[in-house]
Amino acid sequence: MAIARQVITSLQPDGTDLLGTRALAVKIADESIVSGSLLTVESNHFCVLKSRGAVLNVYETGQYALTTPDKPLLGSIAQGFFGGSSPWVFEVIYVNRSKLLIRSEGVATSEEMAEMSYQVDYYIHVDSKEAALELITHMPFNGHWIDIKEVADYAGPAIEQSINQIVQVTKMEEINEHIQEVRELVKAHLSDFLRTYGITLNDLKILIMPKDERMRELISLQAIGLSPMEAVRYYLALKMADKGLVSAPNAAAGVPFSIGGATGFFPVGAEAGLNGGK
Repeated sequence: MAIARQVITSLQPDGTDLLGTRALAVKIADESIVSGSLLTVESNHFCVLKSRGAVLNVYETGQYALTTPDKPLLGSIAQGFFGGSSPWVFEVIYVNRSKLLIRSEGVATSEEMAEMSYQVDYYIHVDSKEAALELITHMPFNGHWIDIKEVADYAGPAIEQSINQIVQVTKMEEINEHIQEVRELVKAHLSDFLRTYGITLNDLKILIMPKDERMRELISLQAIGLSPMEAVRYYLALKMADKGLVSAPNAAAGVPFSIGGATGFFPVGAEAGLNGGK
């Protein structure tokens, strides 16, 4: 944040945006911000002006001279005696009105109590001056910032509850058949939850898969038309092929492995030596 010639702006000296794509709001408190300073608000920001705990004004795009209004928008102003003068202490809060991408991850359990990993990607934005005021009123600052990680932490339980509502009564292999139903339920609950903080939910994408890597591979094999037993055989064959075992095709076909036309058990290594190689 640059303060030069009493001009307050969210642009840094190198021209980059102080909020960027990770921050929803940033709070700036500086003794050099006084009545008469020029406040610059970029096209992708709102700006909330506070003084001594009271909200004085909410600004949209433009440049404004800071003045002390007769009545604050929210809260009350406590004035004291400062040697005959009242030096106003201002807080400038920039709120990002651009669309931001947030990711939430977690684990749900299926009807069989199998662990399912989920990933939810969703876009949010602050839509109006009133929404910006709700954001700074209800969402606490982590120091001087409200970042998307904090929003994800707040929204995480609402997302988990919505997903479990359907996943917990659905068999693991049938979950993807209900993915649209899960998406709509999460979108409705998450939208209502974020609205309390003045945040608008735009859209979201959900991905649900078994947490165990082996289960993911087995389900993928069944998805191409294999029966459960065939999927197990092909999974075993793939793992054997990764080890360079020549019997991998036999495992896939479910037939014995033969050497020189003979089939059966062929001892190797130490066991062969104990039996005299027979």
